[in-house]
Amino acid sequence: MSVEAMVQGMIDDLTAALGDAVKHDKGNSAAGTRVRKAMQGAKAAAQDVRTKVQSDKNA
Repeated sequence: MSVEAMVQGMIDDLTAALGDAVKHDKGNSAAGTRVRKAMQGAKAAAQDVRTKVQSDKNA
């Protein structure tokens, strides 16, 4: 998978989480749980991107 595709996937996932963030701001605690889950996924995806870029650099 290309780095571009990985970053685009992160953007898509975060854009999808934006709706839950709005709901959370309005007091929906279940939406807050979904936002936290999305942020954990973004953190893991960001680490994957970092690893891929580093391995490409060292190759």
